[in-house]
Amino acid sequence: MFHKEHSTPIFNLITKKEFYKNLTPYLNCIDYTVSKESYEVMKNNSFDMLVTSPVPDNLNKYYLSENYISHTDSKNSLFDKVYHLVKNYTLKKKLKLIDSFKTEEKSILDIGAGTGDFLKVCKNNGWKITGVEPSEKAREFSKSKNIILQEDISEIKNTQFDVITLWHVLEHIPNLIEYVQQLKKLLKPNGVLIVAVPNYKSYDANYYKEYWAAFDVPRHLWHFSQTSISKIFSLVEINVEKVLPMKFDSYYVSLLSEKYKTKKSQPIKAFLTGLKSNMKAKRTGEYSSLIYVLKNR
Repeated sequence: MFHKEHSTPIFNLITKKEFYKNLTPYLNCIDYTVSKESYEVMKNNSFDMLVTSPVPDNLNKYYLSENYISHTDSKNSLFDKVYHLVKNYTLKKKLKLIDSFKTEEKSILDIGAGTGDFLKVCKNNGWKITGVEPSEKAREFSKSKNIILQEDISEIKNTQFDVITLWHVLEHIPNLIEYVQQLKKLLKPNGVLIVAVPNYKSYDANYYKEYWAAFDVPRHLWHFSQTSISKIFSLVEINVEKVLPMKFDSYYVSLLSEKYKTKKSQPIKAFLTGLKSNMKAKRTGEYSSLIYVLKNR
């Protein structure tokens, strides 16, 4: 059923310039995955978030790497195999989370669906699935699993969903302001939005600084805190209900960060740093990545 969208005039007062004004230097980071180019990470104090500058004209070419693992099903290396073992575990946790919501039709939209594994699990457990994935290569992998994905969110017309998920996607969106408005239109009243993003206020982020792999410039255009997520979505009357940890991310990110920092793999040191980050986050709540469960009003 399609519900009439809510009007949110306050959001129209916030322009893209709001995110780019009064920026102060924070860090200089390098794209270790593709280009080896240098980018400034600037801080917006009013939203308590970081902004990557400049934004390249052709962002797509910065995703063209076999190292960009979320768009492949590669299991060639030990690292790939460990990644996929963890992914299978987290897929079960994600399913358990969405199954915990009381929904009308069990309809779900997954944005940035990658190679379709999450939607396949959802489909096998009674969910009515829709997915969006801009990568043609990833869509082809997904198609081989009988999961058909749209290329862009604009292709979804005249429908709303009980649940919308963005697993490590929001940080990639160039037109953040407009995109949040689109999410509002696609979410049913009282629908649930799940947003998972890296947390630049975690211990591992502060430890590795410019080498922190989750900065991932220029693919990550925005770097969020709990304050920024709450502020941005409250403007469209979508409010944070609870915040959950992604504990595996500290180990994965630390492993990559060690490689960037020292030019060699240091799995033991990375594991200890990831462990320390999670232990500190038990007190502060600032895990390496966070899942925000938000509800539409």
